[in-house]
Amino acid sequence: MTGITDFGELRRAMAENSEEPEGPARNARAEQLLAEAEKLDVPLAVIEALGHQLKVYNYSSEKDKMFVPFARLLRMWDERPEDFDEYEVHSLHWVFKWVSSGMLGQPHIPLASIEKWLGEMEHRYRLAGHSERAVRSAEFSVASHVGDLARAERAYSAWLAADRDTMADCHACELHTQGEWQVQRERDGEALELWGPVLEGEFTCAHEPHTVLASSLAPLLRLGRAEEARANHLRGFRLVRPMESMRGAYADHVEFCALSGNEARGLELLAERPAYFTDSGNPRSALDFLSVVALLMDRLTDLGLGDQEVPGPAGRTWTAGELAVHARAEALSLAARFDVRNGTKHIGDTARARMDQRPLVERLPLGVRSAARPVAAPVPSAAAPEAVPEKDLTALLAEARRLSDTLQPHAVEAWLAVSRAAEGVELSARDRAEIADHQAMERGPEGIALFERAAELFAEAGDPGEALAARARGAYVRALTGEVDEALAAIGTPYDEVLALYSQDGTGVRQTAAVLMSRARILMRRVHGESPDDSPGPEALAAAEAAVREVLALVEGHTGDDVRLAARGAEGQAMLAELAVRTGDLETAVRLFSKASTAFVAAGLPWFAVEYEARLAGLAHHLGDITEAERALRAALEHGGPYLEAPGRAQLHLQLAEVLGGRGRSEEAAEHALEAAHWSDEAGEGPTLGAWARHQLGGFLLRQGRWAEAAEVLESALPDLSAETHGDGAVVQTQWWLGDCLSELGEHRAAAERRLQAAEIARHWPEQNDHATLAHLAAESLGHADLPAEADRAYERAGDLWRTLGNVHGLVRSLRARAWLALRADRGLDRARELMAGAVEECEAALLVTDDQEARQRLTGELGHTHRQFGELLARSVAEEAEDTAIRAAFEDALAETAESVTVFAALGEGAVHTRTAAELAAGWLEADLSRSADAAARARGVLKAYEGADDGDETVRSRRAEAGQLLQLMEEQKDK
Repeated sequence: MTGITDFGELRRAMAENSEEPEGPARNARAEQLLAEAEKLDVPLAVIEALGHQLKVYNYSSEKDKMFVPFARLLRMWDERPEDFDEYEVHSLHWVFKWVSSGMLGQPHIPLASIEKWLGEMEHRYRLAGHSERAVRSAEFSVASHVGDLARAERAYSAWLAADRDTMADCHACELHTQGEWQVQRERDGEALELWGPVLEGEFTCAHEPHTVLASSLAPLLRLGRAEEARANHLRGFRLVRPMESMRGAYADHVEFCALSGNEARGLELLAERPAYFTDSGNPRSALDFLSVVALLMDRLTDLGLGDQEVPGPAGRTWTAGELAVHARAEALSLAARFDVRNGTKHIGDTARARMDQRPLVERLPLGVRSAARPVAAPVPSAAAPEAVPEKDLTALLAEARRLSDTLQPHAVEAWLAVSRAAEGVELSARDRAEIADHQAMERGPEGIALFERAAELFAEAGDPGEALAARARGAYVRALTGEVDEALAAIGTPYDEVLALYSQDGTGVRQTAAVLMSRARILMRRVHGESPDDSPGPEALAAAEAAVREVLALVEGHTGDDVRLAARGAEGQAMLAELAVRTGDLETAVRLFSKASTAFVAAGLPWFAVEYEARLAGLAHHLGDITEAERALRAALEHGGPYLEAPGRAQLHLQLAEVLGGRGRSEEAAEHALEAAHWSDEAGEGPTLGAWARHQLGGFLLRQGRWAEAAEVLESALPDLSAETHGDGAVVQTQWWLGDCLSELGEHRAAAERRLQAAEIARHWPEQNDHATLAHLAAESLGHADLPAEADRAYERAGDLWRTLGNVHGLVRSLRARAWLALRADRGLDRARELMAGAVEECEAALLVTDDQEARQRLTGELGHTHRQFGELLARSVAEEAEDTAIRAAFEDALAETAESVTVFAALGEGAVHTRTAAELAAGWLEADLSRSADAAARARGVLKAYEGADDGDETVRSRRAEAGQLLQLMEEQKDK
C-alpha cells in the first residue's frame, strides 16, 4: 500500500473508507489509516483517525474494539485539549454515548464500571455546558437493561424533560428508544404512535428507519395489523440486509418470519448471514439473534420438521432439532452472563419469553419469492388397522350416502373411509355396489372395469336403473381418455335400456338422468375434441344440443329438493352455454353461464358455480363488460370458499387483480396479486404463475408509490421470469419498474443497471421506442450516480434512437442533458455550448417542416425550454472567483438566451403564462446582476401585470408574485442609493 503523505490525503482516504460496506475489511482499513496518521506528526490527524476507527468499530460486528481508541482519545483530550478542533471536541463528547451503550452489551464489563462511566459522562457534559438530556438517556438505558423499572421510569421522564442540544441523539433514534420502552412495558399501541414520524419518513438518519421498521414487526402482529407488518418487513429488510452491524434488527425480521407462518423465509434469512451465528464482538446482539434462531427452530420442530437440514454455525450440518437445542443453550448461557453481571434475572427472563413465543398469524403472505411452507411427511403406522365395529361402519355408510346424495365436496373421502372400514366385513350387494361405484370414480381412467363390477352388483341388488347409470359413468370415463367413438358405442345400450325402463316405471328420474347426462357429456367431449382452429361440425353440435335438451326436459319439474336433479339442470344450462361459445354467440353464453351459476347456488352447491363464474368473467372481459367480469371473479372466489384448490385460487386472484388494476384500483389489485403469489407458491407454481403474480404485484405497489416494497417484490420475481414462459415483454417491464423504484430510493447505480439490462432486451424488438426510452432513463440514472462519461454515452445512444424514430422531443432532451454533463466534465463550456446549440437547431428545424398545429405548440414549448436551459447553463458556467469581465460576458450570453425563451413562451399565449413568467424573472435577475436596474424592474412589473386578477389560491401565482415583488423592491432600493 502506498503511504499517506499529507493530512489532506488522509482525510480523503478516511472519507472513502466511510463509504465502504460495514465489516472487518473496513475496520482493518481504519487501523491502517491510524498507523499512517501517526507517521504524519500531526496531532489532529491522529485524533481524526482515532475518531474514524471508533465510528467504523461502532457500526460493525467488532463493537468490542472501540473502547481502546476511545480511551486513547480521552487521554489525549485530558493532556492536550488544544490539539482538538471544534468538530473533534464535539465528536469526543458525542461518542461517550456509544461507549456507554457499548459497555452494556459486553457482559465482562462490571456494572460498577458502567455506573462509574455514567458519572464520568455526566461530569464532563456539565463541564462542557451540555444539557443533561443525553446523560439521562444513557442512565435510562442502564436501568432498563438491568430491569430496574422504577429507576428507568425516573430516568425516562428526566430524559424527556431535559432540553435538546447538540449532544442529544437525533429525533429518529430517540423515538426508537422511547418506543422500545413502551414495548417493554407491554404498550404496543403507544410504541407505534411514537414511531409514527420515523415510519412515515419525517425523521431519518443513517440507521433509521431501519431499526424502527424492524422493532415494529412483532407489535404490529400482536395488534392484528398484519398488513402493516408485512409492508414494514419488506421495507425494513431491504435496509438492514447490507448493514453488518444490524444483527439485532436482522433478528427482528427472523422473529417476524417465525411468528407469521413464514418459516421457509426465516431459513433463507439465516442462510444469508452465517457469520451472525459466531460473531462475538457484540454479545447483546448475539443473544438477540440466537434467541430468535431457537424460536424458529422450535417452530419447525413443532411442525414435525425437526429432522430437516437447516443453516447453522459453520463446520457441520444441522437439523432443526439440533440447532434448536444448541441456539437455546447458547442464548441462555449468554443471558446468564449478563444476569450475573447485572445482579438480576431480567435478561434471562426476557430471552426465555422471546424464545417461547407462539405464532401470532397462521400464515401471512409476503409476496416475495419463497419456498412453500415446510410440511412434514406423514409417518406411516406399522400397526395393523383395528377392526371397525359394525355400528361404526353403519354410521360411516350413512354419512357417505348423505354426502354423495347432496354432492358435498368430501363425499369421495367418506366412501374411501367406508371402503377401508369394510375390509373383511360381510356386506349386502347394495353396499358393495356403492363402494365399488365410488372407488371407480376416485380412480379415474383406471376405474372403468370397477364401474362394470358396480353395475353387476347393482343388478344383483335389484336396481337395474342404477346398474345402467354405473355403465354410463364408465362410458364417460372412456371418453375422458380420448376414446370418444368407443364411449358413444358403449353408451348406446344403457341409453336405450334406461329409456325403456323409465317408460315402464322400472327406474326413477335420478337414474335415467344419470345415463342421459353421461351421454350428453360424451357428445360434448366430441364437440370439444374438434380442432380448436375450426368450428365444430354442425352434426356434432346438433347432437350435443339435442342430448343436453333431453336431460333438461327430463329433470324439469322434478328437481324439488333433489339436489342431484337440480345439479343436472344447472349443468345442462352450462353445457348449452359452452355450445353457444362454440358457435360464437357470446351474449347467449353469458346469459346461460349466469343461469347455471345461479342454479347451483340455489341448490346449495356454490362450489360447482366457481367454474362457470370464471368462464363468465372471461367472456365478460372479452365483451368489454369489466364490471361483470369483476363481479363474476369475486363470486367465484366467494363460492369456492375453502374448497378451492391452490392453483384455481391463484388463478382467480390473479385475474381479479388484473381487472382491478385495469380499473385504476391499484391498492385492492395489489391485495389480490399478493394472494395470487401466495397460492401459486402453495400450489408449487411459484416459478411460473407465482412469478407473473409477483410481476403484477410489484407494478401495483409501484403505482402506489410504495417503492421499497415494490423493489423487493420485483427483485424476487426476476429470477423466475423468463422470455420462454412469460414473454420478454414481462422481463423488460419488470426491469423497467425495478429501475423506477431504485431511482426513487436513491439507488441510482443499481437503477441504471436494471434499465440497461431492459434496454438490451428491447434493442432486438422491431419497435424501438421502448429501447430509446430505457436508454434515456439509464442515462439519467448514470448521471445521478455521478458517472458522467457513462451517462453521456447512454444519452448519445438514446439520442441516436430518438433521431431514428423521428422523436424530436426525446432527441432535444438528450442533447440538453449531455450539455449539462459536458459542463461538469473536462470538455467544459465549449462542448456544452455546442450540444445546447444543437438542441436549439433540432427544435427550429422540426418547426420548419411541421404543419400540425398541436405538434407545433409542443415543439415551440420545447424550444422555449431549451433556450431557458441554455441561459441557465451559461450563467452557471463561470465560477464566483472568475474575473469580472468573464462573469459579465457569461451573464450577457445567458441573458440573450433567457430573453429568447421569454419571446418563445409568449408566442404560446395564456397557456404558457407560468413558464413565460419564470423565464421573465430569470432574465430579470440576470439584468440585476448586470446592474440594469430599470430593465430588471420592468421584468418584475411585467410578471405582476401578467397575474392581475389571477387566483391567489394558486401556489404558482403566489410564488411568482412574491418573487417579482422581491426583485422589484431590491431594484428600487438600489435606485435610492
